[in-house]
Amino acid sequence: MPLSDREPRLDSADTPVLFAAYLDYYRQAVDRKVRSLSDADLRTSRLPSGWSPLELLIHLVHMERRWFRWGFLGEQVERPWGDHAGQDPHGPWAVPDGVGPDELLAALHTEGEVTRSVLAGHDLAEHAALGGRFTEDPPTLAWICFHVLQEYARHAGHLDVAAEIAGGATGE
Repeated sequence: MPLSDREPRLDSADTPVLFAAYLDYYRQAVDRKVRSLSDADLRTSRLPSGWSPLELLIHLVHMERRWFRWGFLGEQVERPWGDHAGQDPHGPWAVPDGVGPDELLAALHTEGEVTRSVLAGHDLAEHAALGGRFTEDPPTLAWICFHVLQEYARHAGHLDVAAEIAGGATGE
């Protein structure tokens, strides 16, 4: 499915296809908003909470990787909490020196490819593997999809606010 700035209008009851389409849609919305901002605006927080758009972007990259690769597939991933200062899952988002938007957007879309592959190859009722993120009571792929979708929707809205204040692109 091509990436679009329009909400998916699939006449389908195929839930994995719908999940993939909506996740692609939100990834593309984030991409468009990030690309509309100057480097200074990407690295500057204009919000009381203190995060910058680039920090939100690195969070989305790592969040999707944590849930699908490390979580569902049980892969060992390097720096699963690499979006947080000191890799502390409760710490603030942080972008390493020298990492910019092009690298992070490429990583965002790479994670999207992995997610689409997972959705194409697994049943939504399948539980995540043990040994990666989960050591007991792993959630189903359906639960993971809903969780990641709500993360994207919520953070795309957050990015809207930051982009609007900076004069960048907003909307879905």
